[in-house]
Amino acid sequence: MAVTSFREGTAILLFLGVSKPLTIAIDGWSSCGKSTLARQLAQKLGYLYVDSGAMYRAITLYLMRKGVELSDLEAVERCLPRIQLDFTYNPDRGASDMILNGENVESQIRDLEVAARVSVVAAIPKVREIAVARQQALGKAGGVVMDGRDIGSVVFPEAELKIFMTASPEVRAQRRLKELLVKHPHVTLEEVRENLAQRDHIDSTRAVSPLIQCPDARVLDNSNLSMEEQLELASSWIRAICY
Repeated sequence: MAVTSFREGTAILLFLGVSKPLTIAIDGWSSCGKSTLARQLAQKLGYLYVDSGAMYRAITLYLMRKGVELSDLEAVERCLPRIQLDFTYNPDRGASDMILNGENVESQIRDLEVAARVSVVAAIPKVREIAVARQQALGKAGGVVMDGRDIGSVVFPEAELKIFMTASPEVRAQRRLKELLVKHPHVTLEEVRENLAQRDHIDSTRAVSPLIQCPDARVLDNSNLSMEEQLELASSWIRAICY
């Protein structure tokens, strides 16, 4: 799933005096560019990129298709053994697509209906238990960049680099609206604001693995940064760790 040669990324780190591939954990609020930065770093280092949120979205999509009431925890848990999650590299996107039970659902999991329910699903303890185990298995050898809500705090608490990303609520809403208008031309900015506020509340107040800023995380506020500038800032942190 690495975008560029893993050997190239390893060579860079060896040049910097690092023999073991790093684990980079990126957490933060919805629509603040976590996945963009994670993909950028993975491409630069030749690392595996894992979008942990895609796993929760895929589970949400499966439950929606089956008509499962999310408040019925027993029904949700009965479905989980039937869900197989995998990633496959998509050269057209330069990133990995989410595979749900053999079906590429990358497009479907980005839908507004899924976004409106994913935080509720992600708060279910058994769902998180299964997803976290899969995430840890994917990154156990290092050489991984993973983004989500609890990567630095729960999935990889010993990660060499933890980044907590944020941006102003208005910037986040505008970014999300731009993404959604491609498929949902009638969605409004107010609807997006409400969705983000709801997700923020659920993510940060849930009982299991809430979104927190780890004490050892470096904060990256990209409200006024370009993609190139945020990549350079994160890269400077990697260089600082390596030296």
